[in-house]
Amino acid sequence: MIAKEPLPGRVKTRLTPPFTPVEAAALAEAALADTLAAALRTPADRHVLVLAGSPGAWLPAGFEVRAQCEGGLDERLAAAFADCGGPALLIGMDTPQVSPNLLVPALDFSRHDAWFGPADDGGFWALGLAEPDPALLLGVPMSVPETGAVQLARLRDKGLVVGELPGLRDVDTAADAEAVAASAPWSVFAGLHTRLALRAQRRRPSSTSTTTTATIARHSSPTWWH
Repeated sequence: MIAKEPLPGRVKTRLTPPFTPVEAAALAEAALADTLAAALRTPADRHVLVLAGSPGAWLPAGFEVRAQCEGGLDERLAAAFADCGGPALLIGMDTPQVSPNLLVPALDFSRHDAWFGPADDGGFWALGLAEPDPALLLGVPMSVPETGAVQLARLRDKGLVVGELPGLRDVDTAADAEAVAASAPWSVFAGLHTRLALRAQRRRPSSTSTTTTATIARHSSPTWWH
């Protein structure tokens, strides 16, 4: 699993607004906790967290922690695979709705050379490789709408037999967060999102207040504004 330490201003910046940077970081931590728990419940020889930053109380026992290398995301993903001694499945921290039922099939490489989990935004949420060759990722443009298509084509162009996993929605925007929370009401992420969304709603000026303020401002304007 590859992740960032959930620090305010460093993660989930597209959630602000409506959430504050502290709230966005809390949502990132909740997503991270859910994903770590799902990974830990998935039977594997090793559970590895490739982390940018330092571990916190959110990290359960049972994970090896490796530091992310420097460079672009393609380089960091490639390095994460290069550090594996055999078949590996890589996931991120943006899909708290993930479950062992989704992950277990992608650990079986008996009939597939690779596994690919597409994300709704055009990227991918999971990538499994029977032989973790970094060259399969280096140069793939990341964080753009065509990322997933380019990555999948790269795998197939190399002649790999690719198994496809169900598509999932990443948590990037407030709309994503709302949709993902609704799809996984049992998750830590969903419970926190409900509380923080209510708090954000209370901070939002009502339409009545806005109209009243605008009307007062208009009627008190100097005559040359009319």
